[in-house]
Amino acid sequence: MSKLSEAVKALINAGHAKSGYTPSSPGVQTALARFASDAAEKKVGLPAWVTLSTAVSATLNCPEAMTQIFHIANSTPTPTPTPSSPPRTPVQNAELIREVGLKCISFNGIPRSINTLGAFRNSLPSDVGAALSTEPTRELTPDNLPTRKRDGLALWDSVYVGFERKLLDKLAQSHPDLPVHILNGHYANLLSNPRGATPPGGPGNKVGRVLTSLVAIACLRTQTGVGPQVVSHVFGLRKAYDNGDAHAEGEEPVEGGQWLATEDGNIWILENIDKLINVIGGGEGTTFAPGLRPKL
Repeated sequence: MSKLSEAVKALINAGHAKSGYTPSSPGVQTALARFASDAAEKKVGLPAWVTLSTAVSATLNCPEAMTQIFHIANSTPTPTPTPSSPPRTPVQNAELIREVGLKCISFNGIPRSINTLGAFRNSLPSDVGAALSTEPTRELTPDNLPTRKRDGLALWDSVYVGFERKLLDKLAQSHPDLPVHILNGHYANLLSNPRGATPPGGPGNKVGRVLTSLVAIACLRTQTGVGPQVVSHVFGLRKAYDNGDAHAEGEEPVEGGQWLATEDGNIWILENIDKLINVIGGGEGTTFAPGLRPKL
């Protein structure tokens, strides 16, 4: 098997190519804590702010920020715990972050999710890591394939209602397999959730219809350059409540979700994503596709 020369390895790892993780800058912990506090004041629950901040961090390739989110979430008290809504556990919070990081694949691509999820897993306390789910839930079989395809199409229709078929036709003009892959590879097998499967971390931890829209908005806003898609998923969040899909069978309530789907909530989401991008990016903006840095 051939080996890479030192020259090739040096080029791959050259500083201007930024081949590694984005380090967490000194102000990230403070910014994340402020975001969590502001969310609480707005009556936006932990799953929503954890989803938004995790998706931003994963898009920026910053697993250290994901670990900081985990610790802040663990220190956030559950409002008025009850037998049906007990305090959240560190395992639940880690599983929520992992599930968000997985769904980021549909918007950011595979590499950043591989890298950030791996680094996040390695950063966890050993007892939390040992308690994480090891059973896959999205394996396709001849028995579940028709249902998974129907659920993927239903999610697509929910997000794009009013334009759902017209948009599929437009995508097929770009490439006939583009809508096939988007529906089957993403909406069916990743963005929608397998029927009957308990969410990793247990009930109350599902990244369902509303949180999936938050993943999309956060990833796409953080990337930059994809304004039309941000618009689509902001409308998709609104439609989740306008059309009742947020309360459909199998969905879990999202604290603050209905407000996030309003004009004021949309503004709050976008402004706070921008603040996190600025802090995590060290004032240099997004790291998703900024181009090669000048050689110094």
